[in-house]
Amino acid sequence: MAATATKKEATVAEKLDALFNLQKIDSEIDRIRTIRGELPLEVQDLEDEVSGLTTRIGKINDEINELETEINDRKMATKDSETAIAKYKEQQNNVRNNREFESLSKEVEFQELEIKLHEKKSKEAKFKIENKQEVLNEATEKLTSKQADLDHKKAELDAIIRETQKEEEQFQRESDAAKKNIEGRLINAYERLRNNAKNGLAVVQVMRGSCGGCFNKIPPQRQLDIVTKKKIIVCEHCGRILVPFDGIEEGKEVKSSRKKAASK
Repeated sequence: MAATATKKEATVAEKLDALFNLQKIDSEIDRIRTIRGELPLEVQDLEDEVSGLTTRIGKINDEINELETEINDRKMATKDSETAIAKYKEQQNNVRNNREFESLSKEVEFQELEIKLHEKKSKEAKFKIENKQEVLNEATEKLTSKQADLDHKKAELDAIIRETQKEEEQFQRESDAAKKNIEGRLINAYERLRNNAKNGLAVVQVMRGSCGGCFNKIPPQRQLDIVTKKKIIVCEHCGRILVPFDGIEEGKEVKSSRKKAASK
């Protein structure tokens, strides 16, 4: 019985090539998302503003409705007081003594004070309504303006997404596939570096003797170690993983040369 073949562990050079290939794919995804620029954030901000204004307008309308209800209630209360006054004055015509007359007079006086209080509170409520109506008009105008801006920005963003969605999805599939061929600890380090880098670069080439991420100079001996791809080397300044210039293409050329030599 033949022994079960074990999966050959990738060499350091293959790991570096795989990481750099993943970086190139993810950089294409970043490029596509950069095309959208600040639009997603602008849309989100506008949606928050529209939501806030809508809530505010609803609250103001509720407050106006409460004040109008108060005014109507006070109108009804005033009518009740007027009816009571008429009743008490009619009763005064049939009193038997001064004591009853004075008691009814006090009731009339109380109802007259109630009417004045209702009138005062109604005027205050009307004044509040006028003020709230001004605020409501301003908020409504602002909402109309912000909603128009939001509709425009969303249409613009949707158009960009439609144009780039298929391409982004394809690169995303390639990125997911590439990650499956790289060991977990390297992916974790790669993702951590990408998240901490403003430009999303975790793996960079050495160009003109400098790190392709932070552009700090790399010592000659370290450059030689990077070219040989015998170990994973990171920039001592920015922590990015370093590969030689056109590392993947060079790797392909080496393999191609070996195949040609073997066929001769």
